[in-house]
Amino acid sequence: MTGLDQITKLIVRLNMQVGDTRPFRQGVLQFTYYQNSGAARSSFQGYGRLFGVIAVIFIVMVIYYRKKQTANRYWKDVGLAFLVAGAAGNGVERLLFGKVTDFLQFGSGQGIMNIADLSINVGVLVLFASEIVASIRTRAREKSLR
Repeated sequence: MTGLDQITKLIVRLNMQVGDTRPFRQGVLQFTYYQNSGAARSSFQGYGRLFGVIAVIFIVMVIYYRKKQTANRYWKDVGLAFLVAGAAGNGVERLLFGKVTDFLQFGSGQGIMNIADLSINVGVLVLFASEIVASIRTRAREKSLR
């Protein structure tokens, strides 16, 4: 995932100028080249390298957590893998350039993202869904024991 993220960002940087927009699917997706030196939704502009360091710390923490986790971890591992891939994809750019290349704009007026951002969103959804399923299973087991 990180490789795909870096390749797509390179293609955008080589073929578009910052601020350029190219429609892809009318009203659904357009490519808009934006450089974000902050966090999600362009918050905290100018702190790109700091967020790169935070990404590295996050990745180290996930690796440490995985070594401690033993049971029922498949879906947690899947979700964490997506989160780590997204953090690594954006972290590399933040550490090297102090900003990330965003280019995916879904719908009108929505934020601009990249593949790493999509990976982070998928990771959050998988972790959230796995926690819901685990909670439902725990409640079902507790009911069957009564």
